[in-house]
Amino acid sequence: MPEKATARRINNRVLDKMGVWVSAMCGIHCLILPILLPALPIIASTFVAQDWFERSILTISIIIGFAALFIGFRQYHRQLYPMYSLGLGAVIYWNKDIFGHDYEPFTVAAGALFIIAAHLINLRLCKQCKAC
Repeated sequence: MPEKATARRINNRVLDKMGVWVSAMCGIHCLILPILLPALPIIASTFVAQDWFERSILTISIIIGFAALFIGFRQYHRQLYPMYSLGLGAVIYWNKDIFGHDYEPFTVAAGALFIIAAHLINLRLCKQCKAC
């Protein structure tokens, strides 16, 4: 019985912390949105909308993803297929405008799904490691 009480107490702490975090984010959102909304056209025309910025963020994302998958590969599961998914997602996303501007959101979504799948597969494989 004490174990259940401890587990319940831990879950309550987690829920309390989540409640504080969500409430704080809601308050910040309500304060900042009226200021940010009129500024969106200005922000969109700055470096955030530039192709080099987008490519830089993608490159950093792929480097971090490769590092995470390589650590999982080397320390836990020795499976390469998460790397293939990451690579395919990167290639698709890097060539996001290959089908034209109209299809860019779909191409980006497909690339992102492959990258997300790579991370989820890596997490699952790392959890399943029996020797760790």
